[in-house]
Order: sequence, then C-alpha cells, then structure tokens
Amino acid sequence: MDLRKLKTLIDLVSESNVSELEITEAEGKVRIVKSAPVVQAAPVTYSVAPAPVAPAVVPAVEVAAAPVAAAPAAPVGHTVKSPMVGTFYRASSPGAKAFVEVGDTVKEGETVCIVEAMKILNEIEADKSGTVTQILVQNGQAVEYGQPLFVIE
Repeated sequence: MDLRKLKTLIDLVSESNVSELEITEAEGKVRIVKSAPVVQAAPVTYSVAPAPVAPAVVPAVEVAAAPVAAAPAAPVGHTVKSPMVGTFYRASSPGAKAFVEVGDTVKEGETVCIVEAMKILNEIEADKSGTVTQILVQNGQAVEYGQPLFVIE
C-alpha cells in the first residue's frame, strides 16, 4: 500500500467517528486504531483540618497541588507531521547526506525524511514549500502519528 493511500486512510479515520479500521489487500494488511484524547487535569487546592482533640479552635491548613509544568511554546510556522508510527531517519542510509538541513529551501512534494514502519521505508514529503527552520526529531528516534518533525516557514 503506498504512502499517500495510507495517509488518506489515517486522515479519514481521525476525522470520522470510526475508532478502528482494518484493510487487507494483496500487498498486506493495515489496521488503524484511533486513540482516546488525553485530558489534562487542572491544579486543585485542598483544605485539611485535623480533628479537634479538645474543644479548641484549630486553624485550617492550606495544601496546594504541585503546579503543572507549562507546555512548550508551539513552533512558529508550518509543521510537517509524521503520518505514521515508526522510526525517523534524516537520510536514505546511515552514511548518506541528510535530505534537508536547517536553512534549506524545500518545495512541496520534496522528500524531507524517512519513517520506517514494519521494515518498510516510507519517504515523507514536504506538504508546503518554504525554508526549514527547525528539525524537531533526532535521527533514529521513534515517532508517533501526528508528531511534528519539521517546521517550515
């Protein structure tokens, strides 16, 4: 199954109410499962008052929950995201030159990296023309579906 067809199927599942899709073709079998959205809890403040031992007034003690770390700032520009789960590679082979470097100008449709999934090397193309301003993933790092890989301005 080619990368464009797989990306289209993933997009259809993510935009629909379908939670799971499995397709079997001559080339192989694909199963796409949509995960539930992650809900982040807000900080909570608790009041704790010990039980009185004698008929005396006991002041309340304030205990604050640990503050939630601020999310990193979103990259400025257009992000190229991983269309699948796999391993990110910047070049076609270990000794080869990287497809793109920070500062390179890319055209829409130009290969910017490879994501290996199930022993298949999938070329990932720029979905917008511009200049690569950030590479957000290290070579050989595992990536998730929808994870930002590059920033193009």
